Amino acid sequence: MKKLTLLVVDDDPNICELIRLYCEKEGYVVKIAYSGTEGLNTFYDDSFDLIILDIMLPGLDGWELCKEIRSSFKTPIIMLTGKGESYDIIKGLDLGADDYVIKPFDPKELIARVKAVLRRYNVLNSEQEILSFPTLVIDMKQYKVRSYEEEITLPPKEIELLFFLAANANRVFTRQQLLDQIWGYDFEGDPRTVDVHIKRIREKLGKEAIDWELKTLRGIGYKFEVKAQ
Repeated sequence: MKKLTLLVVDDDPNICELIRLYCEKEGYVVKIAYSGTEGLNTFYDDSFDLIILDIMLPGLDGWELCKEIRSSFKTPIIMLTGKGESYDIIKGLDLGADDYVIKPFDPKELIARVKAVLRRYNVLNSEQEILSFPTLVIDMKQYKVRSYEEEITLPPKEIELLFFLAANANRVFTRQQLLDQIWGYDFEGDPRTVDVHIKRIREKLGKEAIDWELKTLRGIGYKFEVKAQ
């Protein structure tokens, strides 16, 4: 079996070597970059299964690097940050990061996050790749959404959330269940992240659909309801 390859981007050599040590013990191949620019060049030069990315980097910072990668690729990203404020965490998630770890961290926790993100990524990409409804198509292979034949631009997390709900049509999920499924069981950010993403999905899809509805159940959560025709 081919070993999974991780890219670590951090300007602290000690942290990089610590991550390398623990990840290689788990059987991963690890490549390291010490700046955002080096990280981007390394990413383009090779193929990676996951990126561990520090926010505070010289030159091209973690936010910019995450945004650049997410503009064309869906490679899982775990952000490393010394900041625990909800704003910074939500910003990273909104840019397309899959998870975050706050410094200083327990290497075993980081490994658990890596495994969880890879597992979630594989589940999302091994399920039925295209969901089709009369007025909506969700294509997880290309991470594209079409509503009434018009392609709608959504960031990865919004597409994954919409896909998960649509793949489980008519089933109700609490905010916590959606956080667990899409953001991971260790997510400690604001549960309102789900509400923000649902609101943005509704705004971007725009028109009132005749065949489905992203429905709020007050005090409970959300469901993708397929309307009777």
